Amino acid sequence: MRVLITGASSGIGLSMAHYFDKLGYDLVLVSRDKKKLEGVKFNNKVEVYCTDISVIDNCKELYHKYRDVDIVVNNAGFGLFGKFNEANLDKEMNMIDVNVRALHILTKLYLNDMIKRDNGHILNVASIAGFMPGPLMNTYYATKNYVVRLSQGIKEELRRNKSNVGIHILCPGPVKTNFDNVAGVSFSLKGMNSDYVAKYAIDNMLKGKFVIVPGFSIKMLRFVSKVVPDSWLMRMVYNSQKRKGSK
Repeated sequence: MRVLITGASSGIGLSMAHYFDKLGYDLVLVSRDKKKLEGVKFNNKVEVYCTDISVIDNCKELYHKYRDVDIVVNNAGFGLFGKFNEANLDKEMNMIDVNVRALHILTKLYLNDMIKRDNGHILNVASIAGFMPGPLMNTYYATKNYVVRLSQGIKEELRRNKSNVGIHILCPGPVKTNFDNVAGVSFSLKGMNSDYVAKYAIDNMLKGKFVIVPGFSIKMLRFVSKVVPDSWLMRMVYNSQKRKGSK
């Protein structure tokens, strides 16, 4: 059994790699920074593939090099803080390339193989942000909304075809990773441990759960997002984002 993980050199991705390794999986770890994975010890077979998945051709090359995988974890992604009219356009476009386009391509390519075999799992790392509007982090929230809606639609198609292929979305809140530094934010909510989030996500994925939300407070936030009118939710999120502040 082999699992491919994007964004595997740190944070949730690296924690998932360790937990999958503990479960006996061989690993394909995808990262732009190979040096971060040098010296990291694993028990099972590990291949490190260094590439920038924001480039379409790189996604296709990755797929053709590693077609024989049982689980794909689309984990790579980043955020950016700031008012929409002030946020750096180039960074936003790169974010869309990584958070949306790369995930879309890899999901489609690997899903087709899994459907033919009638087995496999795709775990798309979204966020609790995927269920909300995101003033002051508009583009990031929009990319995670895309991940949620895309995965929901695929799930229904698989269900109607009685497929044994599983698609899943991980929707955490703040996690203790380098995300804060890249996005330029300081979260008011205490970040969860990435090892806990990784284990919770993988265990629930293997049980067949679709929406995976770790942590009681984030589960409550998910409930609030369902029942509160959008006009209120926009204000609530704005005030929460404003409290984070820009670094």
